[in-house]
Amino acid sequence: MDDEQPVLTVEQIRMAKAALGWSNPTLAEKTGLHRNTLNRAENGTATRGTLETLRAEFEKAGVTFIPKNGGPAGVRFQEPQASSS
Repeated sequence: MDDEQPVLTVEQIRMAKAALGWSNPTLAEKTGLHRNTLNRAENGTATRGTLETLRAEFEKAGVTFIPKNGGPAGVRFQEPQASSS
């Protein structure tokens, strides 16, 4: 993620999880992040590295993050990225 992209908001994390139907245990399995780390992300106290990890996993699953630009930040689906395996 380059420095021009905004950091994920708490709302975007929650929207992405809901859109994908992912629970914190599912997200923990996919990212390798501990549940406490995920809780911090949803409480707005995550590190930039955690947010980058979450963003990458959500984007891999087909979520695009819409920055706040005259309206609220949000998410939408895109074509999932091709698997490298």
